[in-house]
Amino acid sequence: MKQIIAMGGGGFSMEPDNLALDQYILDQSKKTSPKILFLPTASGDAEGYIKRFYDAFNSLPCIPTHLSLFKPPVRDLEGFILDHDIVYVGGGNTKSMLALWREWGVDRILRKGYEDGIIMSGLSAGSICWFDSGVTDSFGDELDIVHGLGFIEGSHSPHYDGETERRPAFHSFIKQGLIPEGYGADDGAALHFVDGKLTRVLTSRPQASAYRVDIKDKVISEKKLDCDYLIGELPKGVKP
Repeated sequence: MKQIIAMGGGGFSMEPDNLALDQYILDQSKKTSPKILFLPTASGDAEGYIKRFYDAFNSLPCIPTHLSLFKPPVRDLEGFILDHDIVYVGGGNTKSMLALWREWGVDRILRKGYEDGIIMSGLSAGSICWFDSGVTDSFGDELDIVHGLGFIEGSHSPHYDGETERRPAFHSFIKQGLIPEGYGADDGAALHFVDGKLTRVLTSRPQASAYRVDIKDKVISEKKLDCDYLIGELPKGVKP
């Protein structure tokens, strides 16, 4: 079974007091203490980000590890990556992350791991990367298009409610035929795909949603998807 859990935002990166989505990812492994590998490439392997990963996942039932492409722990990256149950990709610059992955062959290794049943997950850049294409702020001045790994057909935009320009940019790119139809996900919403098909939408915030965005006769349609709210400790400032 091939699984991808793509978060529009949330998880330990954005909700350190609400690890419901992170726990959900761990639960899908069906192991008591799964080995989870964090790829912080998109952040430039920021030390603070890596520390927050360990702070969060050391409090959960798992064995956390990270992979730095700036300070590789081993020469055999394939063996290192494939010796895990879950891959969790962090946020940051999607374009730069994908470029580094392709240079190091990580894209090929992730494809092999995905086909072999390693759960792939992540947020923001770590969400866009699994799709054919998506909306990114990697270029700095304005939102643009980035082409992902293509593990999931279609396009994707994270931070659908968190950044005001995301939704209109996503609609515009689809309408222009620059990217295919796809999915938008709010901060705190996760899309769970099994064998390439969307099977469930989870949220860590009661108001978070995800959407299927299509086009017909040059008119964009947006369908709000059914969501399951994972009841847990809410982040500060968020009310149920």
